[in-house]
This record gives sequence, C-alpha cells and structure tokens, in this order.
Amino acid sequence: MVRLRRATPADHEAAGDVTVAAYADFTLGPDDPYLARLRDAASRDRDAELWVATPDDSDRVLGNVTVCPPGSPWRELAGPDEGEFRMLAVAPEARGTGVGEALARHAVDRAAEQGARAVVLSSLPEMAGAHRLYGRLGFERAPARDWQPVPGVRLIAFTKRLD
Repeated sequence: MVRLRRATPADHEAAGDVTVAAYADFTLGPDDPYLARLRDAASRDRDAELWVATPDDSDRVLGNVTVCPPGSPWRELAGPDEGEFRMLAVAPEARGTGVGEALARHAVDRAAEQGARAVVLSSLPEMAGAHRLYGRLGFERAPARDWQPVPGVRLIAFTKRLD
C-alpha cells in the first residue's frame, strides 16, 4: 500500500533524487542545467504543494508530484479556472506499482478541491508511459496548447475536464 502526504523538509533531498532519477532518460545527462530544477524539491514545496508517496510502513519516498495552486510561480499553462500539476516522478524501482497513478489522481483531486473546472499539464513527447497514464485518467491531448519553454524543448499539453 502507498501513503500520500505533503512533503516535509526531511523529504526534500529524497524527493529531488527521485525526480532526477525518474527524468534521467529525458535529460541531456549530468551537465543538463534542468537537473538543478528537478532536484529543487524545497522550492516546489515552498511555492506550490509537493506531495510524496511512501510505503505504509516507512517514510522512503517512492514518488512525488508538484500541485500548482492558483498564484504559484510553478504554474505554466493553467488559466484561472484550471489546476495544474508538474514533475510527476516515480522512483525507477517503484514503476508499475500504482504510485504514479495514485499521485496523478491525488493531483486531480487537489485541483478540484481548489475550485478548478479542468486540469492541464505539459509533458515531453517522448514520455509515452506517462501519456498512457494520463489517457487512463481521462486526459486528452490539447495540441493548441503545446509550447516551448526554451528553444529546442517542445512540450505537449493534456487537459481533463472536471465538471
């Protein structure tokens, strides 16, 4: 069983490590400047909501997600009536165990609790496993909202209506 809870400062290093490991296949290697952003769980916890998944019997971080409530500087695509989550990450050894789905469902629930009528997120085109999860959860591709945060990095958008 998996327990979901808000991260504490004691979780930040492990959450950052899990995020870097989960995104390893999608970065430019150890010199990729984005690694520092992936590792910075403390900022995500301070400026958004960092949620962690742990086993019921320990505090070992199996995965995490950043829920970006209204006003959070971590929001990238969300409009006024939308929720957004980012950096859904599952430790490589916990893939396929339901951790990612539990975190994604929780992020959608948090958006609904915050009054959102839809949820939006961005993903790299290569993240096929994540895209399958989003499809199972009712997300649809939103090509009109695809974008490039920096030259050479293309992100594709997904949305899910909540009403």
